[in-house]
Order: sequence, then C-alpha cells, then structure tokens
Amino acid sequence: MSENQNLSPSAVEASREVRAVIRRLRRRILKASEAEDITVGQATLLARLSDRGGVTASELAAGEGVRHQSMTATIAPLAALGLVERRPDPDDGRRLLITLTEEGRRRVAVDRQARREWLAGQLQDKCTEEERATVIAAMAVLERLTRD
Repeated sequence: MSENQNLSPSAVEASREVRAVIRRLRRRILKASEAEDITVGQATLLARLSDRGGVTASELAAGEGVRHQSMTATIAPLAALGLVERRPDPDDGRRLLITLTEEGRRRVAVDRQARREWLAGQLQDKCTEEERATVIAAMAVLERLTRD
C-alpha cells in the first residue's frame, strides 16, 4: 500500500504515537493480570470465550487468525487446568464446542479485575484530575475513529 501524499505531518505523527502507546499499554495491562500457569495468548482466549457461548476450535482459530492445529495446542493446556471443557455440539454431534468451566469464568473475572485495578491505580497515582479529564476526552476522539 502506498503512502497517501495528502496526509499532514501531524496526522502521521499522531498515528505513530497512538499505535506505539496502545501497543505498550496493552502489554502492560495484560502483564497486570499475568499468571504463571498460562500464556498471554491463552488468557486472551479465555476472555474471548467468556464473551461467547460454546464455539469450535476452528471458529476460535479463524477469530484469532491462526491455524486449527495452533488453536488446538492453545486449548489443550487450558483444558488440563480445568479452565475450559469440550462438549459435543447439540446440533451436530461430530463437532466439539469449547466452553469455559466455572473455574475458567472465575479466572477471567479475577484477571479483568486485576487489569482494571492496575490501570485505575496508575491513572490515580500518576495523573492529575486535569490529565485524567484529558485522557477521557482523548478516548472519545479515538472511539470516534473506530466507527464506520
């Protein structure tokens, strides 16, 4: 894709800064709930499952942009830890649906709470009230970019 010559220098710089900060912030937020027994990819998969009912490994793989075999390798340790289970699809007994167990749902809730508390604590400790208002205003601008 060729670079649009009509982009202002400030738009290019803002794009670069937003992407860099979001990348670092995402890594730091994920680290706030980092568990020693699962990877970041597995934690992301648990969160994805919490937002949906039972799904197949193929559907999960497509959603994550990975091969079915890779997704199966991600799911296996989660099943061994009792965080997910495979159940026959009631509409098609040949398929297995992946769902969170009660322990998996608890784990997702604990991890989300840890991430929320970390970010709120950082904003409380490192930002003034005025800076927090600026962050809220900036988020409204970024949110607008996500709408078609």
